[in-house]
Amino acid sequence: MSSIQVQPFHRRDRQQLADLVNAHAAAVVPGAGVSVAALLSHLEREPGEFLVDPWVRERVTLVARQNDRVAAAAHLLRYDGDERVGPTYRNSGEIRWLLFWPEAPVSENPWWTDGARAATELMGACLAQLERWMTTSQHAGGELPVPGVYGVPGQWPHIGALYEQAGFVHDGHTEAVYLAQVAELSRLARPPLAGLAVRRSVGLSGTRLSAVLEDEVIGYIEVEVRAEAERLARHAGWADVGNLHVSERYRRRRVATWLVGQAADWLALAQVGRVLDYAYLDGSDAPGNDDADHRAFLASLPFAELTRTRRGWTKPTP
Repeated sequence: MSSIQVQPFHRRDRQQLADLVNAHAAAVVPGAGVSVAALLSHLEREPGEFLVDPWVRERVTLVARQNDRVAAAAHLLRYDGDERVGPTYRNSGEIRWLLFWPEAPVSENPWWTDGARAATELMGACLAQLERWMTTSQHAGGELPVPGVYGVPGQWPHIGALYEQAGFVHDGHTEAVYLAQVAELSRLARPPLAGLAVRRSVGLSGTRLSAVLEDEVIGYIEVEVRAEAERLARHAGWADVGNLHVSERYRRRRVATWLVGQAADWLALAQVGRVLDYAYLDGSDAPGNDDADHRAFLASLPFAELTRTRRGWTKPTP
């Protein structure tokens, strides 16, 4: 039986770690991945998380090597315990992500094994680290530095099983992740209401395109070009739908469809080819909005559902 060494990440592991991360990312979002340089940057800081990242007190990345191969890896965060930290995060510890190779050749090559045993030993080391930090709560997830890859997606049953075996419980919510080709999004030949015009401005989550009727804003969509996609992913040209809202009395009058078409034209000018959107499915912390209608709307545009991912994993306190 091959020996396993669990140890802190070293730069010599960087390419194998990137391969492990990219294999998991590409199983969720087609063509998704991260460069070695960007992955190393992610291990040091997550600038996109401008609210939560400053609360992090300590970061540790561990790898489990088996037959000189990185068979499993994990990234852990320890959050500060002072008053500036939000109550949910205060003095908590998090397995930001944990990944391992779930498959091996059927030939039973003794030098090419799956990473299940390595992952089990790595999980033990992760839990020991969280205990040494003396955190008051322990959480887990799969937030990779790749657009659309977070939580525990359906394509990672081996990760969900490992978390459950370690005592983590999914007590959060489930989200669906959608992808559309910008060129294939619906465009209306003319505005659905006479006099309807579009106005651009800076929004909360990217560029806001507002539907304006007689000086009244009756709806808007926000799209954010993922600047980090050019820095992180192997393929640029990604965007997110940040917000989409239409006033109650103008709903079901194709205003939302028209707004999506306006956003698609804007993204095409920016040479963005793919756009992601998200919808809640269920869960104790899901908002009370009706995402069933939103999911049906996305399918009509058309967006394709890529995955359903479970967010919010907690290890109950004994």
